[in-house]
Order: sequence, then C-alpha cells, then structure tokens
Amino acid sequence: MNITTRSFAASRQPIARVLFAGVQFSGLLFLMSCNSPTSSTGSSKDTALATPKLVRLVTLDPGHFHAALVQKSMYDDIDPVVHIYAPEGPDVKAHLDKINAYNNREKDPTHWVEKVYTGSDFLEKMISDKAGNTVVLAGNNREKTQYIMKSLQAGFNVLGDKPMVIDNRDFGLLKQAFDTAASHQLLLYDIMTERYEITSILQRELVRIPGIFGALEKGTAANPGVVGESVHRFYKYVSGKALTRPAWFFDTNQQGESMVDVMTHVVDLVQWECYPEQTLDYTKDITVNKARHWTTDLTLSQFRTITQLDSFPDYLKHAGVHDTVLKVYANGEIDYQLKGTYVRTTTTWTYKAPEGAEDTYYCLIRGSKANLVIRQGSEEQFHPALYIEPATKDPSYEQTLTEQIKPLQAKYPGIELKKNAKGWEVVIPEKYKEGHESHFARVTEKYLDYIKNKNMPAWEVPGMIAKYYITTRGLELARKVQ
Repeated sequence: MNITTRSFAASRQPIARVLFAGVQFSGLLFLMSCNSPTSSTGSSKDTALATPKLVRLVTLDPGHFHAALVQKSMYDDIDPVVHIYAPEGPDVKAHLDKINAYNNREKDPTHWVEKVYTGSDFLEKMISDKAGNTVVLAGNNREKTQYIMKSLQAGFNVLGDKPMVIDNRDFGLLKQAFDTAASHQLLLYDIMTERYEITSILQRELVRIPGIFGALEKGTAANPGVVGESVHRFYKYVSGKALTRPAWFFDTNQQGESMVDVMTHVVDLVQWECYPEQTLDYTKDITVNKARHWTTDLTLSQFRTITQLDSFPDYLKHAGVHDTVLKVYANGEIDYQLKGTYVRTTTTWTYKAPEGAEDTYYCLIRGSKANLVIRQGSEEQFHPALYIEPATKDPSYEQTLTEQIKPLQAKYPGIELKKNAKGWEVVIPEKYKEGHESHFARVTEKYLDYIKNKNMPAWEVPGMIAKYYITTRGLELARKVQ
C-alpha cells in the first residue's frame, strides 16, 4: 500500500493533499491491519482460506458516497477484505471514514478490512494485482465508462453506480462494454436502488392487474401516459451526518448533468413498471422527441457549506460563475415515446429540502380504468404514498378493486385500501418502508444472486442500454436548443 503523500489527479485540482500515516487518519490501524476480526471459530482469515468467498471486492476511485453504502451491510458471499485503488486525496479519505463509521457503530457493526493503494498508477495497479474479482464503481463520472471497459477487459465483474455514461460520445463504448462482459462471461450491472422502494414495487404490481389498472394509456405529447419527476438536494444527510460533496460534483463535465445522472432512476422505473420483463430494442422501441435543461443557482456560501471549500475552483468557471453565484445545469426534462407510450421524465436539484423533507418523487401512470400515482408532497408529510384513482365513475369499480387486490394483499400482508375524494390510498405497513440507504444492500444481494446462479434476466442488458440511450440522447437534444 502506498502511504506517501501524492498530488491528486490533475483533473480534480486544486484539492488539499492527505497523508495516510500515523494518527493523522482516524481508524488507520483497522484499515491497515492484515488480520480480520476473530470469531468463536477462529479468525475470519482462517475461515476465508477454508471456504473462499464467491466475491472479493475491489473499489476503484471512490468519490461518491454510494460506494460506501454498498458496504453498509455485510454479505455471506463477499469476503470482508476489500482492496481500494484510488488517487490520494479527500475522496478516498471520505470513503474510508464512512467504512470506519460502519465498522464502529454500536448496532450491527460491520467488519470490513480495507487494503488501500494510492498512487497515480492506481488503475494499472488494480489490473496487475487482480486482488479481487468484482469492481465497485461510484465516483467521478468522466472516466467511468472507460473504467468499466478496462475492468471488464481485465476479467473483473462490475457493479457500477449510475450513471454508467454521461454523454453520447461514450454511449457506443458502453454498448461495447456489455458485449465484452458477455464474451468474457462477466456481469456488468448498475445500482438501481429505486426498484426496492415499496411504493414503486406496488405500483408495478398494480399495472399488471387489468381489472384494477386496465390498459396503459399511450397519451399524447401534451398529456403523456407516464410522468416521472424526481427532486434532489445538494445539502443532505447520509448515514446520519451532513454530506460533504467534492467540488467536482458541480462540474457537469465530471459529474454529468442531472438528465444523465439521477434521471437514470426515473427512466429505469418507467421501463421496469410499464413494460416489466420485456426486452427493449432502443433502435425500434424508443423515440426521443425533445429535451430541455436549466440551471440551479448556488451561492458561494452554500457551496462552502457543501464542499468545505472557500472559493470556486478554476475548473468550474465554464459552469457560469458570476461573482458569488455558480450556475449548475442540475435540472432536465426529456419527452420521449417508449413502445408508443408518451413519457415525460423530469429531474431537478435544489440547495436544501423543506423542513421534514429529503429527496422526493412523483410518478403518474395512466390506465384505462385507473391512474396509479405516487406522491411525496407536504400532504403526505414528504413520505411517498401510492394512490389508485379511477379514470371513470363506474359504480362497480370499488367492488372489482376490493376483490382483485386480494392476491396482492396476500403477497404483501398488511396493505389496505383507504378511500379518499379521488379514489383510494394504498396504506402500507411500516415494515415495508426500508429507506434509501437500505436499498443498496438489496441491489447488492440481487447482484450476488445473479453472479452465483448465472440467472440475470435476458431483458436487463437491453433495458440498461435503452435507458442510457434515452438519457444521452436527451442531453444531446437539450444542448442543441440551448
């Protein structure tokens, strides 16, 4: 492990250097330890030698907190020793701080052992060492598609945070990456946590009950059949602490605009819910009609609070720094057709959420018999709620709904219907409401199952390609009309 001080990658300058030595980094002893914690049956190292784990993780250049959230839980099939390869600097330190916190929390502490290499040749070192078999990617997005391809070519599986690609320049490379994964019998998969939100799960289930939902309405350009809207916050709490974001997060050349970043979740949910388990062909099934993007103003004071930096770095000047205000292209909207259905997806960013709120989501799926709506506004106390709103005043609908929702109630015991002025709210027991951070374990468990049983559905890869075609094509159109 390289523990000397090195300058950070030039693309992310200027950033303070960090010395990983002595007591200057808390928790260093546990990070540098060559031995895993002991158990009643002997050391975990001895156990690992006796029964090798299915997956040995390598974390490459972690710069986003999602990389740490993958390790917020332990997994039976993942070795507790994780190798990190990254340029030295605050990004890797922030990542290690989070892992350290998980290892030392009072309730259900993890026991990860992080072996860290920092140096300018971190990518080459990862490939030559081949210390693991699965790469976790969540960080600066400018090189992510290249990282994906090089990891696959070196024989690693890849679990990649969204987005896998941030512009149409690298869209072709991403398609090649999926071909490389298939030819090498490797698994490339992105982290779609929102599939594990209970309101979205139940919305998807209801779409598949014709007696309740009917048929999916195609809609029009002015009145789409499906509308998805996501609102995110620059200032937020992660694992109980205020999040410090790297300055490059606000550089769309490195992070990507919102319509190629967080919008991947919204586009994914549309496909996953409205055309479940269907193999999509982006060349035939998708038409991107128009798109627009606009900025969020971030004051220097707000920027300082989020990044802990006193000034805007020089590389953000292209983003439109005007005195003490940074204009970030953090908002976007794409209008497209998916298998003939008109869809509108929108993502926006604000500095901070209203009191009691966090990130919020809205989704309308229009059916011939009822609209299925997820709302998360002030009336819902900023918690997601699912509604069934009949499209007509059919007096027999209530009886049909009551009967046909019974199999769903058997599958998810405890859900009930509560009548309101527009229809019904689907009342969901608290036991199903896990929260966003818990969803990372769900995705990882699903990924492990795919690796172990080689059972990833055939529709997943075409779906990922279709999703990233929509986002990158949308960005291309938005920039043309700017």
